[in-house]
Amino acid sequence: MNTETGSLVERRTRAVKARAQALGFDACGVAQAGEIDPEDRLGAWLAQGHNADMGWLACTKELRQDPRALLPGARSVVVVASNYYAARPATERPGGRVSRYAWGRDYHRVLRKPLRDLTDFVIGLEDGAQAHQSIDTGPIAECAWASRAGVGWIGKNALLIRQDAGSWVFLGVILTTVALVPDTPAANRCGTCRRCIDACPTGAIIAPGVVDARRCIAYHTIENRKAIPEDLQPLFGDWVFGCDVCQEVCPWNSNARETSFRDFHPRPGHASLDLEGLDAIDETTFKKRFAGSPIRRATLSGMQRNACIVARNLEASAP
Repeated sequence: MNTETGSLVERRTRAVKARAQALGFDACGVAQAGEIDPEDRLGAWLAQGHNADMGWLACTKELRQDPRALLPGARSVVVVASNYYAARPATERPGGRVSRYAWGRDYHRVLRKPLRDLTDFVIGLEDGAQAHQSIDTGPIAECAWASRAGVGWIGKNALLIRQDAGSWVFLGVILTTVALVPDTPAANRCGTCRRCIDACPTGAIIAPGVVDARRCIAYHTIENRKAIPEDLQPLFGDWVFGCDVCQEVCPWNSNARETSFRDFHPRPGHASLDLEGLDAIDETTFKKRFAGSPIRRATLSGMQRNACIVARNLEASAP
């Protein structure tokens, strides 16, 4: 790369990051497109059945390992992060706990437009440029790319952690044929800490950075459409949708600050759900009650199943 070309690439990179900041993203990093999993860790994880019934992960394995298979000619991967942390409402009634990411509006809807605007900006940098964007809806290894792009590191709970904000972040990814200056990959700062591993209620974190979905509360309460193994149910405690235990115990989350996105602040009654109310509503009421919320992903039947488990757990733990 000659000096003139290098200067152009550097200017474009600065412009992309400035645009990301202007759009409200909390961080933006760049990585060079290429193989992200040369050791085939995903293949080993899948071979052990750790993906449970999430068969789409196996079907898209090659695409996840090299984004150039998804966008031929891809040269850069732009990763943005958005903080979604909000304090738990003090006025919430006791009930079934909901993972913090689902307290507000569905992040896919919130971030779609600003990520689209940033994608259009990237495409506009070069004639004939192409780009593909994703907010964990496509076959892209978001956390791996975020780590390589210097946005954060992958913690022992397999989530991305930022030194200045912890792990309460949503990620967006843009693959592009535009050449940009890559950032230095983030250093892993977990050290010898294993609080997330030790605190996991079901022992789902079987090794640093390795989660077995078959034991994960978040998987079972959101993705699993079948019966939940009876031996796991008492370990769910009061988690009715998702689980934040491994994040709540992480020391880096002491740095968490309030999100600037109003849509991520908790909707009334969404941080702790009325279990009896869930059991009593019909499909139409469920869809209206949780319109625009990630909670709808679990379906009414799934949430009613979860509510029954939590109700039994609360009754069993009552003095």
